[in-house]
Amino acid sequence: MLPSVVVASIWKFILNPDKGLPSFLSSFGIQGFDKALLGQESTALWTIAFIDNWHYWGFLATLLLVAMQGVPTELYEAARLDGANLWHQLMHVTIPAIRPTLIFMFLMTGIWSFLVFDYVWVLTQGGPAGSSEVLGTLVYKTAFTEFDAGYAAAQGVSMAIFASFLLGLFILMRKRGWEI
Repeated sequence: MLPSVVVASIWKFILNPDKGLPSFLSSFGIQGFDKALLGQESTALWTIAFIDNWHYWGFLATLLLVAMQGVPTELYEAARLDGANLWHQLMHVTIPAIRPTLIFMFLMTGIWSFLVFDYVWVLTQGGPAGSSEVLGTLVYKTAFTEFDAGYAAAQGVSMAIFASFLLGLFILMRKRGWEI
C-alpha cells in the first residue's frame, strides 16, 4: 500500500497529456487521448473519482471474493436442481448470502468518499473552475485561504451530519434485523 499523496502524484504523471499515457498513445496514432483529463471541467471530477476508487479496489475485491467463497455449494446445487439458471443463482443465492459484506462495502465506500480531500488537493486543488471541488477542499479553502474559521467550522459540522446520516442508516438496518 502506498500513501495517497504518492498514488495521486503517480496518477498525475500518468495522466499528463505531454509526457504520460495520453502522449504515449498519441505517438502510436491512437486518437482521442490527447485531452488533459484533469484539466477539463467535464472530466476532472470523474477522473479523480476513478483514481480515488482505484486505490481500494483490491481491498473490496478481496472482501467480495472471501464472501463468495463462504457461500455453501449445497445452495447452488439445490438451486440447479430446482431449475435455476446462472442469473437466478446470482440473484437468489449469491447476493442474499453475501448481503452483509455488500452492505459493509457500500458503507465503507460512502464513508471513504468523505475522505477524498488528498486526491483532489494533489491532483487539481478543486479546479478547473471549481469543477472538482468537494466538501473537504471547500472547508480547507474557507479556513486557510479565506481565513474564515467560523464558516469553515460550520461546513465541517455539515460534513459530520452527512457522515452521521450514513451511520444512522447503518444503525437502522441493524435494528430491522439485517445481518451486517
